[in-house]
Formats: sequence, C-alpha cells, structure tokens
Amino acid sequence: MSESGRLRVGVAGVGHLGRQHARVVASLGQAELVGVYDKNPDVGRKVAEETDTRAFSSLREMISAADAVTVAVPTTAHFAVASECVSSGIHVLVEKPLTATVEEARALIELSERHSVIVQTGHVERFNPVVQASLSLIRQPLFIEGHRLSAFLGRSTDVDVILDLMIHDIDLVLATVHSDVRSVEATGVPILSSNVDIANARILFENGAVANLTASRVSKERLRKIRFFGRDSYISIDCLAGKAEVYRKGAPVRSENGAAGWEETEIAPGIVRRKITAGGEEPLRLEMECFVRCALTGEKPPVDGTAGLRAMEAALRVSEKIREGIEALSFQTEEPPVGDQPR
Repeated sequence: MSESGRLRVGVAGVGHLGRQHARVVASLGQAELVGVYDKNPDVGRKVAEETDTRAFSSLREMISAADAVTVAVPTTAHFAVASECVSSGIHVLVEKPLTATVEEARALIELSERHSVIVQTGHVERFNPVVQASLSLIRQPLFIEGHRLSAFLGRSTDVDVILDLMIHDIDLVLATVHSDVRSVEATGVPILSSNVDIANARILFENGAVANLTASRVSKERLRKIRFFGRDSYISIDCLAGKAEVYRKGAPVRSENGAAGWEETEIAPGIVRRKITAGGEEPLRLEMECFVRCALTGEKPPVDGTAGLRAMEAALRVSEKIREGIEALSFQTEEPPVGDQPR
C-alpha cells in the first residue's frame, strides 16, 4: 500500500480493454496506478504515457511494486498471469472468462484461498447501474430471455461468442436463478472467425426455470436486453439504454423518495408498471471501485472467483453442445468415398 493509504494497482495487458482499466484506475481516489505491463513494449509505453504512469518491462517487476493487479491479457494467458500474482500475495481482478478451462479456474480459486487474496471476475454487466437497480426486484424467475448482439470488431476471437458475450447473460441468470443447471441445448456457427460467432442456448435448471439466450458478434446492430418472467411479475432490462420496466400484479405504490424516486402506474385492472432509469456512472468504474474497496477491506466481491467459475462451467457446457452439433452435421454431410457410390 502506498504511503497515502491508497491501493497500489498495476494493469497486466493493455490492449483495447486493459487500456480502459488503466484509464479508470488512474482516476480512482483510493487507488494509485503504479504502472502497466504488456508483452508488446510499444503498447505498454503508449498507454503508460496516456495515463501518466510507468511501463514495466516484466510482470514480475510490476508485481513487486503492486498490491493488486487487473488482468486483461488474452484468455489463454489468464491463469498464468493471475496465478503468478496470487502466488505473490497480490489481489487480482481477472477479465471474463476467469480462465481458459474449468480446471484452471478451480486451481486459481484454491490458490487465492491459500494465499488469502481476493479474486474478482470481470463480469462488468453486474455493475451496470440499471442492472444493479433491477436485480433486487427479480425473485424466482421461471423463464429468462436474453439477446446480446454486437458488430464484428475482430477482437476476442481467441474464444467463441459464448465466452466472449453470452457469458455476461449467463452470469446474470445464475445470479437470479439459485439452482443447478440440469441440461443444455444449444446451436451456433462460426461466420467471420474460426470460432462460433452466433449462438443460441436453452438452459434448463433443476428448479424448472428455463433461460433462452442468444448472442452474436456479427450483427448490424448493438443490443443488450434481458427479460425475467416470474409467477406474478415481468422485468425487462435494456442494458445499453440504462432503462428497465417492471410489470406486476397488485396496486400501484410510490417510492419514499418522492419526486426523486419511482412511481408505479396502473395500466390495467390489477396490473401496474414501474419504469426504472439508471445511468451516469460507468459500469467499469463501479467495478474497479468495488475491487479496490474489497482489496482494502477484505470484503468479498459480489462477483468473486466462484461466481466466475459457475459462469464458465455453464458457458463451456453451451460451447460443448454446439461443438457436438457441428461435428455431427459435418459427419452427416460428408460425401461417401468414390468406391461406395451407389450404382
């Protein structure tokens, strides 16, 4: 910790997302950005200049100067980088997915427990103000429908669209459906990359809840909407617009905050609607503030390593199901050898 009592934070990997990590950390009052490290020295130096900090020549050098590190390297290197930090007693925030494999995720969690450090998973959508304002209203959802679409940007193609985008909605589903996954059905195809770029998954839980999720990184439009249906309520969240609507049975009520709060309107006999608008604060900044606070106080992060592991396990089941379908289709469409052609 620095002499001022602030948490000394380094950023490992300053590509597109890590660059934003560095920008946000540099602006936090309770943190001191001690430097950045990137395997490409030119990239590291450029971001260091932008954020008025130091570019380290090695990860080990940065670890020696930090109390905590945010990890934004490619997914395949998450475990190697995060485990080196954790083994040195350094708190880590690791971008999603937590690691490349379930085995690596479990090993990282065990390592963090052994060294008494925090592992937070970078599921930034949990820190979206409209999501935070809505999650407490979601109780025992029976059906969930999510759509997460984006244009093809050529980034994060080292993983499929499930681990790239859908995993955000999988995390939100797991945060509201407190039950184990019973089965998964899924389909998807690679389009502009070597990995699956568009996918749909139907996840059935032991308690009977069902989630139907669609993700695409080859869309012409951006869309991040998720809807939760329960026995007597329906909540629709637009993560991009920062707006949500709640429909429920009952009589309308007004928040205690008066004009500054929300108000419900009766739209049909016994049916009321509440509109929620939340915004202004950057989700990444809220996520980083949470990480810094937890590292300073020992508080458990709301999206810890275990939450990251659960999201990974479900996401990888989706990916495996799609892979099985693609392999089966390829087998069925193969032309028979010439000698086996019917006469």
